[in-house]
Parts: sequence; C-alpha cells; structure tokens
Amino acid sequence: MIYFNAFIFAGIVCLIGQLILDNTKLTPGHITSLFVVIGSFLDAFNIYDKFILWAGGGALVPITSFGHLLIHGVMDTVNQFGAVGIFTGMFDLTSAGIVSAIVFSFVFGLLFKARD
Repeated sequence: MIYFNAFIFAGIVCLIGQLILDNTKLTPGHITSLFVVIGSFLDAFNIYDKFILWAGGGALVPITSFGHLLIHGVMDTVNQFGAVGIFTGMFDLTSAGIVSAIVFSFVFGLLFKARD
C-alpha cells in the first residue's frame, strides 16, 4: 500500500504543478520556488511529516521535500544551539543534495556541449 500512496502523493504534486503551469503565466522557476515554500510551511506546522509517514518516499522525492528539509534542519538545530541554528541548521540535512547537484552539474557541463 505504501507504493500506491507514494504514487498518489507524487502524482498529485505533479498534477498541481502542471495545472498551475498550464493555467497561469508562472514559469517553472516560480512554481519550483512556490513548492519549496509550501513544503517549508507544511513542515513548520508538522503537517509534512504526516505526509511522509503516509506516502513514504513519494513525499521525499518532490521539490516540496526540499522546503521540508530546510525548515526541519533549522528547527532541530535551533533546539540544540539556539538562535545560531537559524543560520547553520538550514544546510545540515540538505548539504548532500546541494553538493551532489553542484558536482553533477559540473561533470555534465564538462561532458556535454551546450547549444547556442
């Protein structure tokens, strides 16, 4: 059942993004930023964790999960170190994803030629 829930959750996120893209003048960058903010907002009120329990990996794959990880890292670090955690906790949980995106972008940039 967890696979079905994961498929449904990720599919609904994609459907919402596609509907926004088709029916508004927002660009994919705007929609991506919107989903990160929505994921952050849902995590701030402990709603996104319930989605993760229900959908498993389906809730961890969409871009909303990035916002969840940003806020989750900040909240955990603030509880441990106080106000300094606002600045340092943001990158605790997301550092592996950010670094891998930079490294893979660099490698693919060397391997492939960009079109004009």
